[in-house]
Amino acid sequence: MTSPLSKLGLGSGQFGLDQQPGRGRPRDQEAREILAIAARSGLPVLEVGRHPAAAEITLGQVLPKPQPFKLTVTTVRPDRGADLAEAEVRAQLKRLGVQSVDAILAPSATDLFSHHGPELWDRLKKLRDEGLTKKIGVSVYASDDPVGLAKRFKPDLVQAPASLLDQRLLIDGTLSQLAGMGIEVQLRSLFLNGLLFLPPDRAPNHLKAAAGRISRARRLIAEGRSDPLQAALGFALSRPEASCVLVAVASAAEMSAVIAAAMSPPPDLDWDEMALDDPDALDPRAWAAA
Repeated sequence: MTSPLSKLGLGSGQFGLDQQPGRGRPRDQEAREILAIAARSGLPVLEVGRHPAAAEITLGQVLPKPQPFKLTVTTVRPDRGADLAEAEVRAQLKRLGVQSVDAILAPSATDLFSHHGPELWDRLKKLRDEGLTKKIGVSVYASDDPVGLAKRFKPDLVQAPASLLDQRLLIDGTLSQLAGMGIEVQLRSLFLNGLLFLPPDRAPNHLKAAAGRISRARRLIAEGRSDPLQAALGFALSRPEASCVLVAVASAAEMSAVIAAAMSPPPDLDWDEMALDDPDALDPRAWAAA
């Protein structure tokens, strides 16, 4: 039987390598331990978030040797031209200490549909042809018409939001269509900015309308003798459309907790009963603006 960890990927966005040293454990030591746990557990994918150059150098230094992960990186926005975007990709790989990566992503559908988007995409295809990457792709939102985008650009990989609370791209068949087109689908935002873990009375004001549905989801999870972390992971890892489910952690303890939850028997829950339909609660950009 295939281990659920074979679909679990790790994002570096919360490692905190760009933070000033504090009184706690040094961030490079924490990142080293997170990566060591992930490697020992057999997690196949590491998505390298956008970090300052010094933090990327540190990340390259703390990666296990030999480097065990399929790495994914994301280009800078193409508004200053494809030459700069390509140069930054090459510099990023050098800072990470690798010759190539598994995937390079355009930052967003908006960037691909911008004036400079086609030039950026042509440049990514060139990097793929040169062997700097095996796959090129894009990160999308539910409102981006991912299927239409895929038909136009023909990416190898699409990263998309999907979670226990945000099932829009699953319910409307978008992710199934993408997978049916031979596109690798990676799920992100499965904790929906931690919304499932927040007590309803602590939800931000612009999410108050969803508080009742969140309370109901938490109650159903508890009645199913599970917890929000197990439920969120169990839901995402069970999706046949997804080749990878990305999580972000800030500490070795969180990494261990995620792995333990992923390895637990999937909870027997009615997933359909937990989906939210509040557009504000489901839009990460609304969180950022709050």
